[in-house]
Amino acid sequence: MKAKRVVRAIGNSMMTFLMIALVVTLFFVLIMKASGGQASIFGYQVKTVLSGSMEPLFQTGSIITIKETDTDHTFKKDDVITFTTGENIVVTHRIIDVKEADQLYITKGDANDAPDMEAVSPAQIIGAYTGFTIPYIGYILHAANTNEGAALILVIPGICFLLYSIFTIRNALQSINQKEATKPL
Repeated sequence: MKAKRVVRAIGNSMMTFLMIALVVTLFFVLIMKASGGQASIFGYQVKTVLSGSMEPLFQTGSIITIKETDTDHTFKKDDVITFTTGENIVVTHRIIDVKEADQLYITKGDANDAPDMEAVSPAQIIGAYTGFTIPYIGYILHAANTNEGAALILVIPGICFLLYSIFTIRNALQSINQKEATKPL
């Protein structure tokens, strides 16, 4: 009897976790799809780290949060900023030098040997790194931005819910059958 309670508690915990994960993932996917991949919640954005240029600060596949800034915001040496390049690629690197006369920032990835080729203007800056990182979750969010990935992320929990429902119904039917079989005639 005690083992059944433990199994039931574990099953309920797993279902709760799956439901929360599904809702959170769905929330992020919908926000990212609706905003074209630049989702902003209360002035913060979640970005996926796709390269190792900033290791060991954050690993490839991590997610980071950045605080959006306006063009009037000034940064200093050693600040980590997220910006767009001339080719509209989003990059997060550290400022290694500030050219105050031209209002330009020289950036470099911590793991890179040389500074970035182009200086960054205030108009290119999206925001500053907040210090919040979660490793490996970025792989899931990056996959969720594709049509196939979004469908897969929604299908897998659905299959888990279906299997759990079948298991629960089967156990309930077995319990009813056992009660019926033990009833005196």
